[in-house]
Amino acid sequence: MARLADYFVLVAFGPHPRGSGEGQGQILQRFPEKDWEDNPFPQGIELFCQPSGWQLCPERNPPTFFVAVLTDINSERHYCACLTFWEPAEPTQEAVCSEDAAGREEEADEGGSGRLSPGTSGPPGQLFAPKTLVLVSRLDHVEVFRNSLGLIYTIHVEGLNVGLETVVGNLLTCIIPLAGGSQRTISLGAGDRQVIQTPLTDSLPISRCSVALLFRQLGITNVLSLFCAALTEHKVLFLSRSYQRLSDACRGLLALLFPLRYSFTYVPILPAQLLEVLSTPTPFIIGVNAAFQAETQELLDVIVADLDGGTVTVPECVHVPPLPEPLQSQTHSVLSMVLDPELELADLAFPPPTTSSSSLKMQDKELRAVFLRLFAQLLQGYRWCLHMVRIHPEPVIRFHKAAFLGQRGLVEDDFLMKVLEGMAFAGFVSERGVPYRPTDLFDELVAHEVARMRADESHPQRVLRHVKELAEQLYKNENPYPAVAMHKVQRPGEASHLRRAPRPFPRLDEGMVQWIVDQATAKMQGAPPAVKAERRTTVPSGPPMTAILERSSGLHGNSARRLEVVRNCISYVFEGKMLEAKKLLPAVLRALKGRAARRCLAQELHLHVQQNRAVLDHQQFDFVVRMMNCCLQDCTSLDEHGIAAALLPLVTAFCRKLSPGVTQFAYSCVQEHVVWSTPQFWEAMFYGDVQTHIRALYLEPAEDRDPSQGWEEPAEEERSALDVASEQRRLWPMLSREKQQELVQKEESTVFSQAIHYANRMSYLLLPLDSSKSRLLRERAGLGDLESASNSLVTSSMAGSVAESYDTESGFEDAETCDVAGAVVRFINRFVDKVCTESGVTSDHLKGLHVMVPDIVQMHIETLEAVHRESKRLPPIQKPKLLRPHLLPGEECVLDGLRVYLLPDGREEGSGGSGGGPAVLPAEGAVFLTTYRVIFTGMPTDPLVGEQVVVRSFPVAALTKEKRISVLTPVDQIPQDGLHLRSCTFQLLKMAFDEEVGSEKAELFRKQLHKLRYPLDIRSTFAFTLGSGHTPGRPPRATKDKGPSLRTLSRNLVKNAKKTMGRQHVTRKKYNPPSYEHRGQPPEDQEDEISVSEELEPGTLTPTSALKPSDRMTMSSLVERACCRDYQRLGLGTLSSSLSRAKSEPFRISPVNRMYAICRSYPGLLIVPQSVQDNALQRVSRCYRQNRFPVVCWRSGRSKAVLLRSGGLHGKGVVGLFKAQNAPSPGQSQTDSSSLEQEKYLQAVVSSMPRYADTSGRNTLSGFSSVHMGGHVPSPRARVTTLSNPMAASASRRTAPRGKWGSVRASGRSGGLGGDVGSRLAGRDMLGPPQANGAPPDPGFLRPQRAALYIIGDKAQLKGMRPDPLQQWELVSIEVFEARQVKTSFKKLLKACVPGCQAFESGPTSFLRSLEDSEWLTQIHKLLHVSVLVVELLDSGSSVLVSLEDGWDITTQVVSLVQLLSDPFYRTLEGFRLLVEKEWLSFGHRFSHRGAHTLAGQSSGFTPVFLQFLDCVYQVHLQFPMEFEFSPFYLKFLGYHHVSRRFRTFLLDSDYERIEQGLLYEEKGERKGPQACRSVWEYVDRLSKRTPVFYNYMSCGPTATCPT
Repeated sequence: MARLADYFVLVAFGPHPRGSGEGQGQILQRFPEKDWEDNPFPQGIELFCQPSGWQLCPERNPPTFFVAVLTDINSERHYCACLTFWEPAEPTQEAVCSEDAAGREEEADEGGSGRLSPGTSGPPGQLFAPKTLVLVSRLDHVEVFRNSLGLIYTIHVEGLNVGLETVVGNLLTCIIPLAGGSQRTISLGAGDRQVIQTPLTDSLPISRCSVALLFRQLGITNVLSLFCAALTEHKVLFLSRSYQRLSDACRGLLALLFPLRYSFTYVPILPAQLLEVLSTPTPFIIGVNAAFQAETQELLDVIVADLDGGTVTVPECVHVPPLPEPLQSQTHSVLSMVLDPELELADLAFPPPTTSSSSLKMQDKELRAVFLRLFAQLLQGYRWCLHMVRIHPEPVIRFHKAAFLGQRGLVEDDFLMKVLEGMAFAGFVSERGVPYRPTDLFDELVAHEVARMRADESHPQRVLRHVKELAEQLYKNENPYPAVAMHKVQRPGEASHLRRAPRPFPRLDEGMVQWIVDQATAKMQGAPPAVKAERRTTVPSGPPMTAILERSSGLHGNSARRLEVVRNCISYVFEGKMLEAKKLLPAVLRALKGRAARRCLAQELHLHVQQNRAVLDHQQFDFVVRMMNCCLQDCTSLDEHGIAAALLPLVTAFCRKLSPGVTQFAYSCVQEHVVWSTPQFWEAMFYGDVQTHIRALYLEPAEDRDPSQGWEEPAEEERSALDVASEQRRLWPMLSREKQQELVQKEESTVFSQAIHYANRMSYLLLPLDSSKSRLLRERAGLGDLESASNSLVTSSMAGSVAESYDTESGFEDAETCDVAGAVVRFINRFVDKVCTESGVTSDHLKGLHVMVPDIVQMHIETLEAVHRESKRLPPIQKPKLLRPHLLPGEECVLDGLRVYLLPDGREEGSGGSGGGPAVLPAEGAVFLTTYRVIFTGMPTDPLVGEQVVVRSFPVAALTKEKRISVLTPVDQIPQDGLHLRSCTFQLLKMAFDEEVGSEKAELFRKQLHKLRYPLDIRSTFAFTLGSGHTPGRPPRATKDKGPSLRTLSRNLVKNAKKTMGRQHVTRKKYNPPSYEHRGQPPEDQEDEISVSEELEPGTLTPTSALKPSDRMTMSSLVERACCRDYQRLGLGTLSSSLSRAKSEPFRISPVNRMYAICRSYPGLLIVPQSVQDNALQRVSRCYRQNRFPVVCWRSGRSKAVLLRSGGLHGKGVVGLFKAQNAPSPGQSQTDSSSLEQEKYLQAVVSSMPRYADTSGRNTLSGFSSVHMGGHVPSPRARVTTLSNPMAASASRRTAPRGKWGSVRASGRSGGLGGDVGSRLAGRDMLGPPQANGAPPDPGFLRPQRAALYIIGDKAQLKGMRPDPLQQWELVSIEVFEARQVKTSFKKLLKACVPGCQAFESGPTSFLRSLEDSEWLTQIHKLLHVSVLVVELLDSGSSVLVSLEDGWDITTQVVSLVQLLSDPFYRTLEGFRLLVEKEWLSFGHRFSHRGAHTLAGQSSGFTPVFLQFLDCVYQVHLQFPMEFEFSPFYLKFLGYHHVSRRFRTFLLDSDYERIEQGLLYEEKGERKGPQACRSVWEYVDRLSKRTPVFYNYMSCGPTATCPT
């Protein structure tokens, strides 16, 4: 029984003490005047009566009513029912407010102007003051409060003949029952009657209609969002203009949280004076009047729910985790069915007659029922994770959060994790975890209805039926007697507030009210105290969670076969069949990735411990430890699946004898796991074991029974600890005091003994076997963080744990002393403090434990020293023999083999498992570092693969990324340091060093690798040291000792070139592959698929079989001879030192650069117009970057148009030339002689070209059809020459679909070629119809108005330059990519092809997406696009000058591709070699710089410009396989060796540098016999004589050397 009302208070408007315009509340009277002993008078009531502030109003407002909630220091809520009415202000009150009239009016408008009545009742200027009747109660009977206060107001207003003192006195003395479903009729003595019904169960919240109103105001999604926010401890703020709505909304939200109780700040109506409370750092649910919305705008972490506007605003910085799926979607759909039942019928053709919808009160209960079901589904099986730590004198219960999350499969779920860590759930465990207590609807639901809810999931109507059943029970709880609720309470008449009141509310007689209260108190003292009849019972636990999971989803990914493999392997180990066990071990280690297999392993090992088979021999011990480590490696720090918990007893059981008296236990070999250093794990384990022993303590009497009653034993064994505890709590009051004391002492000693046991266990697993590895252990196991871990995470593992403020030392002190023993002692002491305090261990016992812990640790350290000493004497485990790699001639080992494991790197092909066979990775072997390569050789760790040798290698020079990693060794599952090496040859080595390889050796390997990758000087590379006796330590020899001077060389250069030009050019012989019987076997692949490594036997070939002895290894024979031969083949002029040149020839070979004085990156001999003097070339070169002025590199044999190349333009020169519209003025020309010379030079180029315009008989690859360019391989009979024919093109135009290359070849409108090519190269849209190939659309295509010379330049460089159409040349600006973009793109391409780790989404789609993101193919497309259009221009008779960037990257790519597409000679083996030598080597592509060959180039990184060119050639080769004499392997071979630094061919950046280093010549007497090849071309020639590996058998191209 309890008082209906504790206090009645009358509060009126009074002046503010500081004299401001606002007033303040004053308590006029309160009854009773003395505080109740059990319930003191709450402070601050006057603030809550008028939450918006006390203000006078110009009109008399109607009375208002709302209920505010105050929470006292004991977390008890007091309900303050406030009825406010307005009376004419007294003169003193008016005087107070006249000081600030303007402010008063403003606030009156803001505050309650919406509630003003149209009429006024008083003279003009009359003000009205508020007065409030307040009822304070600890009970929540809102309607009774409304009626009672309304009755008092009615008596006053209507002037009824009833004494107000009597009514107030009766109200304060009314006693009603708390719960139990009873009803009580009360009367206050004014002819009134009210019926009060108490709920059946007081644990269920009373919501009336508040939940239904909340959903109507905010909607389903918003309410769900608020629900999750409140559960995950976020700040929630409600806004409304109605105070009653604020109260209802807060009440409704709390009702939804049942069975959890909200334990943070709860203020449904917050007064304006207390708005700073909103800045509190703790979570809250608060309601504020919408008039103060502006003050809430600055709150960055508060979720604001506007009840009037129906919105919920979640700040950006706040993340509210949603409910886990599928509960979120299921709850949403059920809520919509409850709120909108007609939604399901909306689409029916014949809807049923309208069904009667539930009343608002019933709908409220239905909505609550949905959330009750939700909690039952969320917390199903929670009682199986409760640990009963103590039963007497009071239950102590802890919740095993990790086990609950693990068994539910929700470890990653953010929502449930936060709920379990919250204060509300801590209260839930302490309140509902008690095994013997009254039960309610939730207990029944979570225990007995879970199966039904799971079965109903897919049947919405069944779910709805269940919801309605629960709603009926909730409704009955609130309204046990729905038909009897008959109230009779007088109400004031209509508009009674507008009538002039006869007098203000009178002052009541305190004496009379107090007398009535005293009379009632005296009566109550004589009556017997009412005892709350609680029907306590054992709380049902419901089905265990494992059964629910097995029915719900197949989370066990292990098949029965895998579990059988695990069992067999363990059987073989314990039976001593080690060979059989070794065969099964890899399969077992793979199976142990699954949870079921790990559990199976623990169960099997446990059986062997029970059979006294825990003492093992060395091999058995190693096997068991390896499997245990594999199990533990996937355990998180919380051990949510209980694997570490299951293995903990086993690691202290299995052992081996090292020597007499010295035994090594398994725990010394499984310490490298984070779970052992997690306080929450130890707490959960401790509480679990304590529960087991406490249960056994009370089951012991069962053992003393007669053996003949053994059939009862299973029943005893099946009783859970909670059942035992429930029985003990029931019997507790009946026991004698001595018996009670005995049980308390038994439990306390049980906990104490377990604490000692766990102090030992923790020292076993935290103290390292080798004290020298103490720091290593601390780093890995997290011991360095133990100082703070226990304090910061103390509440995370058990709900309800309270963080104790321990007097801890600083964590830094421990780091300085590196005292592992001290750290372990402190860690164990903190653990002991926490668990013993929570478990009720006496302080004397706790002190004794603190004394024992250091002794336990010290004893264990002494034991470990002996074990460590003896374990060192064990013979080492026999490891596989290291396989030596086959080295190339001249290749030397820098570092001998370091034992490593080669791990899978994310490529299925690389591991061998893609074909369905056994995986060759991981492999165990050694890594070797030689002067040329990084080589791994080894054998697969899986014995089922057999004796297959695994070899992986790549050139040191190709290394692009080296990264340290920490990985688990595949055999022992021990964390080890490793290396991740990636090369630009698309090789990857992911290695873990064996434990025998110390960190010093691993660091030495890294340093040597770096030194070899980036040598200080180019002469230290493998290509230089090979066969020369030169070692990296010796200084390079001076050039002048062995070779002639540069001046002598320049004379020889011109002389030899004249000889070459003078000889008649002979038709090239076609390459003939060696006959079958003369072919050698394909070389052994010791390097890579690309790197053919076997050298020929001595004496097979003469040293320079490809060249005449007289020309051997001279400058002219190597490079200039090749260039000059090509110039003569193309008919590009003569070489003459006299002035009598052959004027008939338009071009000549100029030796002006023979001393490399004009341009160091150009060759010595250059093709220039006949009419240009040598002395003018110096001035022309100043206009171009790097002095790379335009020179001719190829001429079309048919149209006689020439292809020129140069560097990009400087800011002056051509810029000034093109800015003038028609012709430059004489003044301009004279002011800049370079510009004038440049203009003359370009004019000379134009003048040198004949106007030749024949379009027939092209033999180029520019006319390929759209079908072929779309990626379709043509048939062997398809000839390019026929595709190039305009007639064939026009015929195929009607049939061939336009491919993706249509835009590249699409000819423009018939208005001339010039402008159109500019737009096409610049990427603009074409106006004319696209053609099927490169043929012109009509004869107008080649009109005489076309430009004679097109200059292709960079768009950014030539921005704003508008060429004059009357000029004979046209400037075409295009957008090209830069070298850094090529570098970035290649990095992404490399990562896509060689990922390094298993991709999250495997499959071709993922690879193709990564390939597209790299933009590599986009760049390839751009290069081919530009090249094809240049070919078309040359075919049409216009010459082209390619003038991009510095002239040595993209320029080289474009001119090389143009020549390859236009001239079949370059598609032969000899021609392609000549093309590379001429355009890439002689014209100065920076191979060393782009390949980062030396330390100086390390910062620039690897930029594969040449590789990109080879890829372009490969793309063309794919589409026209019959047009190339060489195979794609030839391109791969060159691509591999241009970065390998095995040959000298691709070293250095120009011919000038190669002459300086002595690479372009060799003294005649220097070679004494056959040596290793120094040139890649020489190696290709040698290999081609043995095997046709570079020859393309599909080739059927023309063999003529010149296109005619």
